[in-house]
Amino acid sequence: MKHLETPENHANEDLLVRRIKNGTVIDHIKCGEALNVVKILGITGSTTEALSIATNVISGQMGKKDIVKLSNRELSKEEVNRIALISPNATINIIRNFKVYQKKGVEIPTLIEGSVRCPNPGCISNTNEPITSKFVVLPNGLRCFYCDSMITKDLTSHII
Repeated sequence: MKHLETPENHANEDLLVRRIKNGTVIDHIKCGEALNVVKILGITGSTTEALSIATNVISGQMGKKDIVKLSNRELSKEEVNRIALISPNATINIIRNFKVYQKKGVEIPTLIEGSVRCPNPGCISNTNEPITSKFVVLPNGLRCFYCDSMITKDLTSHII
């Protein structure tokens, strides 16, 4: 185990985590959302990625935050968009050969397709029609492009 050196760590509060050779570190996750990030990524006990989750980590910037480390996997744009919906301040760090290759913040999309299920059972996107779900991202939630149903809370339960 190695110490994760960050400016936010205090002398007696170092976080012990194993470095990853290749993969993704999702940092600055809204406190309490790490398990939802794992769910969004479809990670289960039967997947092969090595996974580290840290919750309620002291952060000078956020007070407290969560962190997810995922070995041997880089995220798709769709996965990053889903994470942005529940944790808009998250940062994505791509690790290659034990070094940060790329670091970027997530961007909340204005339109999200195929990632969220409409709560309206009568919506055309919930029928057998060959239509992908589509939502307009608004400051107060998501609005279905087809039926105008709104999702304003418990967004994670609607993410596909």
